[in-house]
Amino acid sequence: MLSEMTTRQRILAGITVFFLISALFIAGSWIYIQSTVADRIYPLTYIDGIDMGYKTKEEALSLLTKRDEYYNDAFVEVLYKDTKIATFSGAELQLKRDIDTKVDQAYLIGRSSHVPSRIAHQFNTLLKLRTFSFNTEIRYNNTVIDQFVKQSEDVYNREPKNALFTFESGKVTSFKADEPGMKLKSEEFQMNLKKQIQTISSKNKQIALSFQEEEIKPEITLAEANNFGIEELIGEGHSDYSHSIASRIHNVILAASQFDGVIVPKGETFSFNKLIGDISSSTGYQPAYVIKNGRTVLGDGGGVCQVSTTMFRAAINTGLPITERHAHAYRVSYYENDSEPGFDATIYSPTVDLKFKNDTPGAILIQMELDKANNLLAFKFYGKKDDRKVEISPSTVWDIAPPPEPLYEDDPTLPNGTVKQVDYAAWGAKAKFEYKVFDGQGEVMQNETFYSSYRPWQAVFLRGTAGI
Repeated sequence: MLSEMTTRQRILAGITVFFLISALFIAGSWIYIQSTVADRIYPLTYIDGIDMGYKTKEEALSLLTKRDEYYNDAFVEVLYKDTKIATFSGAELQLKRDIDTKVDQAYLIGRSSHVPSRIAHQFNTLLKLRTFSFNTEIRYNNTVIDQFVKQSEDVYNREPKNALFTFESGKVTSFKADEPGMKLKSEEFQMNLKKQIQTISSKNKQIALSFQEEEIKPEITLAEANNFGIEELIGEGHSDYSHSIASRIHNVILAASQFDGVIVPKGETFSFNKLIGDISSSTGYQPAYVIKNGRTVLGDGGGVCQVSTTMFRAAINTGLPITERHAHAYRVSYYENDSEPGFDATIYSPTVDLKFKNDTPGAILIQMELDKANNLLAFKFYGKKDDRKVEISPSTVWDIAPPPEPLYEDDPTLPNGTVKQVDYAAWGAKAKFEYKVFDGQGEVMQNETFYSSYRPWQAVFLRGTAGI
């Protein structure tokens, strides 16, 4: 019995000694760590994965500041519709991590004013039970970005425009297609920028992000502004009348204005001659060069064919059936300012006309656009789109022939020795292009080849013979 008690006593004594030694070890280790740490950061404390144990706050700040020196060389590029609109340097944005805050937080490990937390932190450190990690965040001067966003909104944001449609006396007298507005997604941009900036590193010092936008619909659309089924732009044609004399330009503008606001009802056939009416000095036209009886001569209305040519181009670009079209007798330079040979259409009332049929789902409104500064004329067709697809081939030109030798004619009304050119040489040629229109199922709606046969044109000079 005595020996059993002695054994138990020995066990208890051993346990007591173990705990005493452990306590002394822990206390000694705690005292050692405390004396070693002093005013330094406790071990097992990390900032951005970097061990800050036993470093002073100043040492930690210096280490992190040196790490971030590359920020001044970083760049942020901003794109809008794939075009670069701004570049900001790291220095301009004042890129900087919030290292001051994180170093302060790391330093407070084991120094909390809350006693249980302080003791828990110290013993976790001592027994290596837990690490303490802090991650910094890149900060930047948001004032710079706010100013940029505001300037961008002033440049790119636009208000929607309502449609305007007034129909009087058989024509549209007031017209304006609706235009959607655009608004930059500024808040989304700011959020994306903040996220993207966090990805900057010493190996990735340049980031790029796009400024996105959203469409703002108008309150009144074109479809809501009329009862003709006219909803949108469905086609347009252009021509360049550069190098025209003043009287020809006058006639182009006058003739084109006759078609501005014209509505071609669904299923109806458009006739250029019917709508243009009388072309003479009595209706305001001035003398300009026209082709008459095989010669280029001054006549009322020279330049009207610039208008019919532009109308023809608008009709084929819209995919309409062309029921009548005639090419000019020779290659007129005006029609090749911005086009290949063969895309012209002459008229000569009442026998030579330009006609097309409106086979679209609604009426067609013709609108004229004139750029006087650049000598450009356009017709825009507004209506209702269907699924048709237009294919127009490039022009094929062959049988090119030089002009005949110049013709000199005596003119007793001109002083002797005077030579005056009254017609101009042009090379002859044949030209063609293919015109195909397909419906939404791929079925052919139009399949036509437009041919033009241009004669070689002779230069004509008048030679004065007066007094001989």
